[in-house]
Amino acid sequence: MIRSVTQTGSTNADLAARLSGGEYLPEGEWLVADRQTAGKGRLGRAWNDGLGNFMGSTVVRPGQGDPPFASLALLAGLSVHEAIASLLPDPSPLWLKWPNDLLLSGSKVAGILLEMVAGTVIVGIGVNLRVAPHVEGRAVAALCDHGVDVSRDDFAVGLARAFALELERWRSAGLAPMLRRWQSAAHPKGTRLTVLPPGEEAIEGGFAGLTEEGNLLLSLNDGSLRTIHAGDVLLSATSH
Repeated sequence: MIRSVTQTGSTNADLAARLSGGEYLPEGEWLVADRQTAGKGRLGRAWNDGLGNFMGSTVVRPGQGDPPFASLALLAGLSVHEAIASLLPDPSPLWLKWPNDLLLSGSKVAGILLEMVAGTVIVGIGVNLRVAPHVEGRAVAALCDHGVDVSRDDFAVGLARAFALELERWRSAGLAPMLRRWQSAAHPKGTRLTVLPPGEEAIEGGFAGLTEEGNLLLSLNDGSLRTIHAGDVLLSATSH
């Protein structure tokens, strides 16, 4: 079920408040806003909205036997990739960037934020359908600039369908098939990346895939591999 509101601070915050208050939210329920006044992205960044864009949140209730819930970040990114790729005349310039950003011709078109509240994972997703909001230090684009004309409501239906399918696959087939599909939708191996791990200096290297747990593998200049568990990842200028 998809519920829409005209304006709110943040769809993630709305679902968090309901969960914290003891309300049971079923999987498959989405909250979508026409406008957000206090949206946020990863690492605490502000994420300003744009009328006509998709801004929505849903929940996943991790259960016994599920893959690690941290991998839901990759699952969410793959779901958004599927929803967008089906609309593009040529989906080849659409890349996933670890852990869950979507780049189209090198510019960000979607972002995802996961939060855990009361044992439930809130998945917040923003997709630039009509407007490319300003993000400091980032190249940002909207799908309408690439020949995609889709309403927010139609996109919401397609995304909810893709997310439900990926969630079912994640539970029934496990993590490995999902990671293989994620890597096939990502920028090519060898793509030069700059990684900013928390509390560390920037690290540069080539994309070498993912670990079995879904962490980023970076091939350093000395030939060694570095596993990245968290951090901000940027495509190096030579990769655009």
